[in-house]
Amino acid sequence: MTDTTVPVTLKPKRGVLRSLWRLTWPYFYSEERWLARGLAVVVIALAVFSVFIDVKINTWYGRFYNALQEYAWSTFWWEILIFTGLAFAGLAGAVLQLYLRLYLLLRWRVWLTARYLNDWLRDRAYYTLQMRGSATDNPDQRIAEDVDSYISQTELLFLGLLDAVMTLVSFSVILWTLSGPMAVPLFGREVTVYGYMFWIALVYAIGGTILTHLIGRPLISLNFIRQRLEADFRYSMVRLRENAEGVALYGGEGDERVVFNRRFDKVIDNFWAIIMRQVKIVTFTNVYGQASVIVPFLAAAPQYFITRTFQLGGLMQTVSAFGRVQNAMSWFINAYISIANWRAAVDRLTTFTDALDAAHETDKTPGGIAVSTGADNKLNVSGVVLGLPNGQTLTKAIDLSVAPGESVLVRGPSGVGKSTLFRTLAGLWKFGAGTVQLPATGRVLFLPQRPYLPLGTLRLAVSYPAPPDGYSDAEVVGALRTVGLHHLVDRLDEESNWAQTLSQGEQQRVAFARTLLNKPDWLFMDEATAALDEKTESALYRLVRQRLPGAAIVSIGHRPSLAEHHDRTLEIHPAAEPQPLAAE
Repeated sequence: MTDTTVPVTLKPKRGVLRSLWRLTWPYFYSEERWLARGLAVVVIALAVFSVFIDVKINTWYGRFYNALQEYAWSTFWWEILIFTGLAFAGLAGAVLQLYLRLYLLLRWRVWLTARYLNDWLRDRAYYTLQMRGSATDNPDQRIAEDVDSYISQTELLFLGLLDAVMTLVSFSVILWTLSGPMAVPLFGREVTVYGYMFWIALVYAIGGTILTHLIGRPLISLNFIRQRLEADFRYSMVRLRENAEGVALYGGEGDERVVFNRRFDKVIDNFWAIIMRQVKIVTFTNVYGQASVIVPFLAAAPQYFITRTFQLGGLMQTVSAFGRVQNAMSWFINAYISIANWRAAVDRLTTFTDALDAAHETDKTPGGIAVSTGADNKLNVSGVVLGLPNGQTLTKAIDLSVAPGESVLVRGPSGVGKSTLFRTLAGLWKFGAGTVQLPATGRVLFLPQRPYLPLGTLRLAVSYPAPPDGYSDAEVVGALRTVGLHHLVDRLDEESNWAQTLSQGEQQRVAFARTLLNKPDWLFMDEATAALDEKTESALYRLVRQRLPGAAIVSIGHRPSLAEHHDRTLEIHPAAEPQPLAAE
């Protein structure tokens, strides 16, 4: 088989903010924009309300601990009632925010998944990505998993950052006011530092952020690689399941196990690297977090024990405010592992989007074989020279004209490009030169050597690409009986993996049953009877000619017996003479 894959060159990698904007803004400017924006505004408002409740509770700390210090019994119970009201208000806001957040995430994921599925299927981009050897591995995983991961983590990180900023602003004012000025000896002089505990929290958080980033920076690339390795390992097992019979006949279990083990070893090596990196980050952040409990007490101790600026309530309120400010400033530290996972999802979706854009641009690129719809109802191939993406020429010039009702057998040595000619007629292949004019009207159907059988019921497999209710039971049963599949007529509504359940010959008969149901005006068959005996092959060709007398038929085949079922033969010649097989 000729290798027809070449790597796709993707656009330069964007900055994370540009990538974030590119992935996020389409939904909030889509047909659901008013719902999306409304939900986002309410969720943000509830986040502001949550910070407001936190500020009120911080103020409550001062009054409550002062009441304890002063043994104020009535004030104690009054403050308990106030705290209860604040707690219930905060709980109600948190529950409502959770519901609206999850609803927004659900709507966003449905929309974004539909968009990626549409872009992947549009203009057969899925085929272009595979044919051109795209650098985007496992597009199914990117649509199914990375979209969900990106949306959920974007929402969590955004709300976390928003909460950190609002908390920082709110409690910095409180901390600055409460801590007051402090005289610090410096080079033999006393320097007054205003809001000194705020500056201590700032320096402490900045130092921790820098160290966390230095320790955890490799996590971004490690998580990106992890997604690919996990998907590759899973795909290798899917391949075994899809080709179970072939592996069993060859006795290839040992080779498959080697492949599994090799791919799984890569998963484990990567996972160990992630574990060790996360252990370092968690160790540092835990030390940092435990120390942050003591730091505010140490910073406030002089004003409590020496100058006695604080009462107990003031001390506890200051310590609480310090903790909130320090925690807000440490948002990056606490969220670093989540940021690494999020960044990996952003990169994978961005490269997938770039690959889809490149695939769609490929279809718009001028040059190559010009395919258009002709004025008459004929298929005209003029001077078509088939080539490869790397510029290599496969065939000599091909000329062909087919009118309705005519039949042509395409022949040539293996690997010359017969199937590639069919890809060109189907609009899948542009590499080469020449012109193709497609018929102006008529239904077209292609039958490959290995028919595609979708997952689902047998009715769906036979009706494809029409919907399962596109034909009546009598029509489907009649088509199956006509092509010799009597034993399947009672299994129409049975769900199975029919590509593995049916033999190759039965699958090709199913394709002929589709032909009888679809009634194409233009039928292209690429060795569509290669798995059948010559007697059955002749019967099916006669059946198609009898049932579809006005249809044009173009077939690829090697058997000499096929010539009697066609009006003429087209020989395709290679651009260079093939090398003879080596003699033993």
